[in-house]
Amino acid sequence: MLRTCDSQFANCELRINPYICAMRQHNGMRPQDIVVLLKIIALDNKPWQNKDLSWSLHISSSEISECLNRNYIAGLIESQKKKVSRQSLMEFLEHGLHYVFPVVPGPLTNGIPTAHSHPFMSEYFKSDEYYVWPDFEGRTRGSAIQPLYKELAKSVKNDDMLYKLLALIDVIRVGRARELKVAVSELKKIILHEP
Repeated sequence: MLRTCDSQFANCELRINPYICAMRQHNGMRPQDIVVLLKIIALDNKPWQNKDLSWSLHISSSEISECLNRNYIAGLIESQKKKVSRQSLMEFLEHGLHYVFPVVPGPLTNGIPTAHSHPFMSEYFKSDEYYVWPDFEGRTRGSAIQPLYKELAKSVKNDDMLYKLLALIDVIRVGRARELKVAVSELKKIILHEP
């Protein structure tokens, strides 16, 4: 009898609060979840559908749906899964990203400049050490930074804003303190519209 009551209570609870059911399906954030949110921000309020994100990010439509669901459960996108919870995202990027998705620079390779080697950051910091996302078409040689997902290099070639956002968060992932302040400040300007 107790098991039946417990079962009935659980079913009733799930009908009343579907969020509980959704929580059971969340298996942790994936790196591409952050990329999807940054792409939505880069679109600058232009209308989009899942298939648009899928095409531009080279991620399957089903994975886009899963990304949006994980982001909703994490509180990083609103219930309609169209509007990013910008304050929450910024808090995560600034204080949690380097713990969840850390990176250690790898061997020298050709690729696309990222982190402090991105053109925006290189205006502030001069360095003979370059960081790149490995890419066989890349013309810059530097230490390899593992991108947040496999097709990232393809995705940024036609989207300057997404490229800038992802390079700025690589500054956070690499953990270089002297560049961190500039990167966080610029991210806040873009994500939170701070002056």
